[in-house]
Amino acid sequence: MSKPAGRLAGKTAIITGGARAMGGATSQLFADEGAEVVIADVLADEGAALAASIGSTAMFQKLDVSNEDNWQAVGDAAMSRFGKVDILVNNAGILIFKSILDTTLEEYERVLRVNLVGCFLGMRTIAPHMIAAGKGAIVNISSIDGMKGANSLAAYASSKWGVRGISKVAALEFGHKGIRVNSVHPGGINTPMGNPGGVPIEEVNKLYTQVPMQRVGHPEEVARASLFLASDDASYINGAELIVDGGWQAGHYYLGYPGAPGV
Repeated sequence: MSKPAGRLAGKTAIITGGARAMGGATSQLFADEGAEVVIADVLADEGAALAASIGSTAMFQKLDVSNEDNWQAVGDAAMSRFGKVDILVNNAGILIFKSILDTTLEEYERVLRVNLVGCFLGMRTIAPHMIAAGKGAIVNISSIDGMKGANSLAAYASSKWGVRGISKVAALEFGHKGIRVNSVHPGGINTPMGNPGGVPIEEVNKLYTQVPMQRVGHPEEVARASLFLASDDASYINGAELIVDGGWQAGHYYLGYPGAPGV
């Protein structure tokens, strides 16, 4: 019996920050689901290795998402290799933990350039290819910190609220041209950015007792959310926010009262 076609069969996707962690999981999952994948990242060795492991349906293109010329090169490479772009996942991002008073202007602007300006440049560069085809899907990776505030995340929360906002604008501007734009809002995910010290996951999970799922998330769980929004299963979903946080945003526990863990 032949293997059924994947949910992204016949589609071409560009995934930024696609070499590792959430982006790497997304690149692999999209390829497994039948997509041709352009892995776009500053991590050349890891990106090239992942593309090689996937095979002929994947390619690596170096990309600094804050660089306009780099974006043009990614779009040109995708069109030259695969002839079209159906999906864009703006996943690349950086994070610093500093209070407002301790954050320098340079640090603040750097986070905004990668997380928000990179998303803007990606859509501005790649959307015209989708518009020409009359269809497409864009998935912008925001954060639950694009839904709320948190101490020590002045730059990061600003950027992720911005991603949420520009996704709404893009959904309006591109929707009538056949392109859907949605945002994904991960909670804590066990990645080098979220767990830079490589703390064992059993220890990390102890920090998530206020999350209903009682654990940190995994990159593959965010990748599956992006897969849904990029696929035809989400054909009437536009301008939406998909939260992938184990219930973090649902509220907080009154410990010791009915319904809390251990009670």
